[in-house]
Amino acid sequence: MSVDAYLNFQGNTREAVEFYAEVFETGTPKIMTFGEVPPNPEYPLPEEAKNWVMHTRLNICGSNVMFSDTFPGMPYTQGNNITLAIVLDDEEQLRKYFNRLKDGGQVEMELQETFWSKSYGSLKDKFGIGWQFNYGMSEY
Repeated sequence: MSVDAYLNFQGNTREAVEFYAEVFETGTPKIMTFGEVPPNPEYPLPEEAKNWVMHTRLNICGSNVMFSDTFPGMPYTQGNNITLAIVLDDEEQLRKYFNRLKDGGQVEMELQETFWSKSYGSLKDKFGIGWQFNYGMSEY
């Protein structure tokens, strides 16, 4: 089990992750773009955001650091663009941690199946810390 840092950017994730990959000599990262995601009519994707990064990951000095661009129209504040990610292969444990941290906090996305995970959710705890929960690791 690990707690991973998740960094968000506003349209320049690819530039940032390529820079960090070069600095830390991690090799070329696999990148999933918003344009590769199945479309959702409730959240239309602007044309200019199709090449933005939905998700990528680097292993820096033994720790996973994940990256993505903020979805167009979502709030973004430089300096507050980091969350902690819980990635587990035990769904019951994942749910337990999620339910404990949401007490007094604000759920942004209830745990649910997505196209990349059997169970994913996000919340801000009562101290304002952002958390993401993901069942299992993907290749990205």
